[in-house]
Amino acid sequence: MTTSNGVPVPLRETTSTLNTRLLLNEYLLDSITHSIREPIPERFVHAKGAGAFGYFEVTHDMSHITKAKIFSGVGKTTPMVARFSPIAPERGGNDLLRGARGFGVRFYSEDGNFDLVGLNTEMFAFKDPVDFAMFTHAMKRNPATHLFDANAQWDFITLRPESVHTFLRIFGDQGVPDGYRFMPGFSVHTYQLANDKGEYYFVRFHFIPDGGVKFLTAEQVRNISSEDADYSIRDLYRAIEGGDYPSWTLSFQILTLDEVKNSETDVFDVTRVLPIEKYPLHPVGKMVLNKNPKNYFAEVEQLALNPSNLVPGILGGVDKIFEIRRMAYRSAQYHRLGVNFNKIRVNCPFRSLTYNRDGEAPVKDNERDIPNYYPNSFHGPVPYIEESKLIQIVENPSYNFDQARDLYENQLSAGEKERLVENILSSLGSVTKFLQEKAVELFTLVSHDLGSRIEQGLLSNVTTYYLHDYKK
Repeated sequence: MTTSNGVPVPLRETTSTLNTRLLLNEYLLDSITHSIREPIPERFVHAKGAGAFGYFEVTHDMSHITKAKIFSGVGKTTPMVARFSPIAPERGGNDLLRGARGFGVRFYSEDGNFDLVGLNTEMFAFKDPVDFAMFTHAMKRNPATHLFDANAQWDFITLRPESVHTFLRIFGDQGVPDGYRFMPGFSVHTYQLANDKGEYYFVRFHFIPDGGVKFLTAEQVRNISSEDADYSIRDLYRAIEGGDYPSWTLSFQILTLDEVKNSETDVFDVTRVLPIEKYPLHPVGKMVLNKNPKNYFAEVEQLALNPSNLVPGILGGVDKIFEIRRMAYRSAQYHRLGVNFNKIRVNCPFRSLTYNRDGEAPVKDNERDIPNYYPNSFHGPVPYIEESKLIQIVENPSYNFDQARDLYENQLSAGEKERLVENILSSLGSVTKFLQEKAVELFTLVSHDLGSRIEQGLLSNVTTYYLHDYKK
């Protein structure tokens, strides 16, 4: 046992400090001054999560779609890490709160790290980046009460009707996955890809769990949460530790440039889904998670997934939400981990040649003696020539009531509709009356049947209210 300076620690310094000179006890000073500096800023959203490592194996060659080496050659394997997380809860929160989940993966490619930071819903709640910060605030704690506030959530939903498509998923069976092993993942954005010929294709990524998609009912959530708020983290860790390695099949929805131009729907609208019947899934490969982190802080808490992490052949999303995420995620990592976050081991690519210098640790070899400016005449690293570039699009205000209506009227079974209404009423029943009325109007626009059920449920007072009466 040593101090952080590598000096052996004498037993007497670890047993009792009573009646001793505290400032001469290096073990005490080293441990206590370190411990009060150990916390780092938590993620503003997705603060609590589970992570694991594994690999991706190609089962269907996609080199005709993209020159990204990850997806070329049947049998090719690429190391991976995945992180799954609820959106709103803090680090110590409940895994089973109703809401969308983050589904983030990193491919450690020979051409750099490719990060796909998506959700377990196929769509996003809004289309305009100006709503980003306000949406996260509305899902957080009330600034006065410091409690999660259903009024804020429903105020946002009713003021941003395009969000109803996502929240129909969240209040339905999909709202609480049965752990992360049985949770699907979606890119949400339509990515632009390029092959070696310079041809463009447009893809949405679908990760479907091979063990099936499973969810928890509201009653199951209440029962499990009373005993285990870390249910999802525990389930993933135990499965991998026991050799029951979870896996997902990755498939692409693929569009050509002509199909994009001639599509009757906006294929880049993140609040809409791409119909499977029109754009079928093409299997690509399998992700297998077979290794738990050895140290959660080092390998999961410091994992810095970022939509900006793209590789040749994958140009990213062309919509404005993707564009703002490229900035926001980078800014978040600087805040949490410092300017050299990509030199932390879990974030390191296989190869890195930059002109970045100095800053907060870790700096590793600090790029050694490579010139610290570009261009230079001393054989420093140079860029490669890339002709591909993102296409430009015009984005109109979002409209997705047609898909929300189809989801409710044609895709949900009678039982799923019943549970959806119950879950909406459970949340909506405690909010102020004018927001209830606005919500009924919104759901009626989606479907007269849905709006009527919500209205009747509120009138009959069948909602469970989670209020405490402190009067005796």
